Amino acid sequence: MGYMRGFIPWIVSGVVSSFDWRWGAIGGLVSGLLLLLQDRRRGVAIDALVLDIATIAYFVVVGAVAVVSPDSGLSEHTDVISFGWLAATAWGSLAIRRPFTLGIAKRQTPREYWDMPEFVQVNNHITSVWGVGFTVIGVSLLICGAMDAPAWVGITAHVVGLLGPAVFTKVYPARVQARMQAQAPATALPR
Repeated sequence: MGYMRGFIPWIVSGVVSSFDWRWGAIGGLVSGLLLLLQDRRRGVAIDALVLDIATIAYFVVVGAVAVVSPDSGLSEHTDVISFGWLAATAWGSLAIRRPFTLGIAKRQTPREYWDMPEFVQVNNHITSVWGVGFTVIGVSLLICGAMDAPAWVGITAHVVGLLGPAVFTKVYPARVQARMQAQAPATALPR
């Protein structure tokens, strides 16, 4: 649930935006703030909240535009912009050598693994896959909008762009761990 929890504000916004984009932005912002406050009260480190902070920043900006200018043309493109924002979060976190998944993974992994290069490398790969997924969705939605494609095309982009990284996030670390254990020298058992 660690990775998926970060998407709750986006889901809230998506559902509520189907009624009014202003309330969708406010709903995303409020749910994001509540989750952030809950995590901070639990003592969750800031590096585990990169996605949460980026989410709140997005909803502050979009919410401000939505409230000040409810008839803005931006309302027709929030789907593309939101996935562009998420992609920028993923790629930006990699550019500064702090993959956004690293802090989340630390919440689920014993401390003795945190400084291992393999741990960081696994999170670089996971963040890259999420970045690709977000980018694919954003570009697909942009093209769908320009070509007036049927809704199923955008839905398919969402499913592929989110399900692929989610499965990778679940499977890849376990495979790396199994490979590392297989390569570890066997220790002699005491007789």
